[in-house]
Amino acid sequence: MDSESTVTTCYRHPEVECYVRCTRCERYICPDCMREAAVGHQCPECVKEGARSVRQARTLVGGRVSAVPVVTYVLIAVNVLVYLAELVRPEIVDRFAMVGAGLVGPDGEHYLWIDPYPGGFTPEGLVDGEWYRLLTGAFLHLPPTAGTFGVFHVVMNMVALWNLGRLVEPMLGRVHYLALYLLSALGGSVLVLLIAPGDAVVGASGAIFGIGAAYYVVARRVGADMAQVNRFMAGLLLWLVISAVVTSWEGHLGGLLAGGAVALAFAYAPRDGRRTLVQVGACVGLVVLLAVAAAVKVSELTGGGVPQ
Repeated sequence: MDSESTVTTCYRHPEVECYVRCTRCERYICPDCMREAAVGHQCPECVKEGARSVRQARTLVGGRVSAVPVVTYVLIAVNVLVYLAELVRPEIVDRFAMVGAGLVGPDGEHYLWIDPYPGGFTPEGLVDGEWYRLLTGAFLHLPPTAGTFGVFHVVMNMVALWNLGRLVEPMLGRVHYLALYLLSALGGSVLVLLIAPGDAVVGASGAIFGIGAAYYVVARRVGADMAQVNRFMAGLLLWLVISAVVTSWEGHLGGLLAGGAVALAFAYAPRDGRRTLVQVGACVGLVVLLAVAAAVKVSELTGGGVPQ
């Protein structure tokens, strides 16, 4: 008497006959559903479940490990695209540069701030409620024929961002790195407002100085060989001194201090359930401190009235 053999089919493709089982769930799977495993093959669902159960590697500060510095590349692209926009529309620089307090005259020219200001003049900058300038100025650079460096302003900053970002972003993770960049830029702008409110300042230098400070802090935290790091910091501080003559040293110093403070909070936060709370709290605290300092300064410039 002949016995009819049982036909087994793939659990995801019932029309396909197959004889291989998933080594985890033991369901039959066809060649299209087979995924290589350490032993045998697994089905797609078991592979996904296994990936969820594997502990994800983290950076020193708790960020997700990322081999490709995507945020650095995006920031460079944004800066370059904004610079190209400046070439097409030069008025973008006047509209979005970091200016604490200035005046636009009846002739359309820009003048130093005085309060009260003469009739026919209109305020510009943070004294006119243009708070966005605290960040937008960090994505602008000098036009090709302006200032001491011209087009080399954006070139030097992007080269520095390329070299530093590829070191620091993998150390921190993308979210922490982006927070560091923006808070460093904000810190630079606020110090410009406090010390030189009448200056019109552009450039990513403040944010880059903040990344430099983070490089030093994290390198010390992990016990790296500090010889090369110290040489880098010596060069960075030397440029800070030289920049007092040719660029906005206030923006550089503000970015350095803000970036260093953020990096310290990231690197030395307790490595337990409180870490995220401490890191977020430090960032929020810095934002509040900078916001209060900016509001008080603007209030002083406007005779006690903070613009809305």
